Amino acid sequence: MKRELEVFFDYACPYCFRAHGYLTELMPQYPQLGIVWRPCEAHPRPDRYGPHSDLCIQGYFFALENGADALAYHDRMYRAALIDRIDIESVDALADFVRDLVDADAFRLALRQGTYQKALAEANRLAFERSGVWVVPAYRMEGRKIDSVENIGVSKEQLRRFLSQAD
Repeated sequence: MKRELEVFFDYACPYCFRAHGYLTELMPQYPQLGIVWRPCEAHPRPDRYGPHSDLCIQGYFFALENGADALAYHDRMYRAALIDRIDIESVDALADFVRDLVDADAFRLALRQGTYQKALAEANRLAFERSGVWVVPAYRMEGRKIDSVENIGVSKEQLRRFLSQAD
């Protein structure tokens, strides 16, 4: 039976982006682990810090429900927010950016209609109220946790040690 690693992250967080690279590099060494992706907003509206990632996260729930590859979607959203710096607060910009991963028109419609706003709110509650996440990225596995240090993140070695405890 696979053990579950919960990964709490925000697409607009550069520390999450760096840790995502570490995790995807390390995961082949831990085939007994399954990843449960837990997107959440580091700075939800009306927080003045932006750009806000709420549409990216709602888009993740759409992509997941519609059979898109989760890792491909993660890579695309990190690229959108932190490398290409497209306007991630624009439904149209996001839909155009993922048009080869999902049905862009259905994606656009779902975001405009707020189809996944409840899922976003629940994801934020799960992270910050029920899982004790204070700063992302954060990891939970079998009652153990590793949390980032604000403005530092998690090192590759910290993540490796945490994952090794699952052996």
